Amino acid sequence: MSSQPQATAKTPSGWKSILKRTWPTIRILLSVALLWKATSGIDWHTLLDSEIKMEPLWFLAALACMMTAFVCGGYRWGLFMQAVGFPRRIHSYIGLYFAGGLINQGLPSTLGGDSYRAITATHLTNAGNLSDPKELDQELHHSVDLGHATPKLRLSFAMVLVDRLLGLAGNNLLGGIGLVLGGVTLAAWGQDLGYAVLGIMILVGLIISVILAWAPSRQLLQKLLDRLQMNNAMPGIRLAFSWPANLAQAVLAIGIHFLTILTLLFCLKAYGVDAPIESLMIGLPALSLLLMLPISISGWGLREATLSSVLALWGVNPSLTVLASISYGALTVISVLPGAYFLLKRK
Repeated sequence: MSSQPQATAKTPSGWKSILKRTWPTIRILLSVALLWKATSGIDWHTLLDSEIKMEPLWFLAALACMMTAFVCGGYRWGLFMQAVGFPRRIHSYIGLYFAGGLINQGLPSTLGGDSYRAITATHLTNAGNLSDPKELDQELHHSVDLGHATPKLRLSFAMVLVDRLLGLAGNNLLGGIGLVLGGVTLAAWGQDLGYAVLGIMILVGLIISVILAWAPSRQLLQKLLDRLQMNNAMPGIRLAFSWPANLAQAVLAIGIHFLTILTLLFCLKAYGVDAPIESLMIGLPALSLLLMLPISISGWGLREATLSSVLALWGVNPSLTVLASISYGALTVISVLPGAYFLLKRK
């Protein structure tokens, strides 16, 4: 009687293990399939015969924008880490941010780029070196169990989460602005959706700032952090979400995402395409939300299919959009190559 329940209990774990091993391969296949779908409609002969007027200088401008976006993102995360007591090595955090971005581009790894920078930052010393390299290697090659992690590691992951939440807020705010400017082209209710998104994001920001400003609610939040063994997280949270710091953080978050939009805009200009800026302010933020689903490798395929469909509403040639999107992906990879130095330095 007891053997049957045991066999049933082992079945889910077996399926989970198989899915975990095969999921990277599934993601690669999905990326290839989506990329094939996006490029299959391109008439390459007609496209080449049209004598595309390429302007390579726009690619340099696009690369500069993307690298600036990564620098700003690393700088923001570094400020949070310093606020909660980690070493004051802002350029080291920027380097780890680039390394995490490189891992997220599809490097073979047992963990994502966010986990890499969170774990590695806990070993960063005031001199800019990494302490306990053997212990660090062991941590990086095992899945993270935050339930049994040290308070320092929990705190580091908390600041990565704060950084990601601000990134999401900036993405949604910029998408809302894009819908207000050009949502009518997307759908009759597009502009109303933009106002709704902006209203929700502003309301959420006000609620969080009130919670942090009101002493009783702030004390309750501190008790929660204490229970989670993240006692020192409050300075980082207040730097991100309290008034008036949250206003500056919102501007910075929007600015970082706007740099990525300029990157795509310049890639399009390199192929002689003048796309309306509002179309990109709708397409890229929507794509960023889709990329939260781990169904492709660093967005390849999904990005090309999504952008070609969205920009077609503004009369942009889907074939040129696919070419610009592929260029955008390639420039993203190139922009995070400085992270290879920090990965090799640890080795």
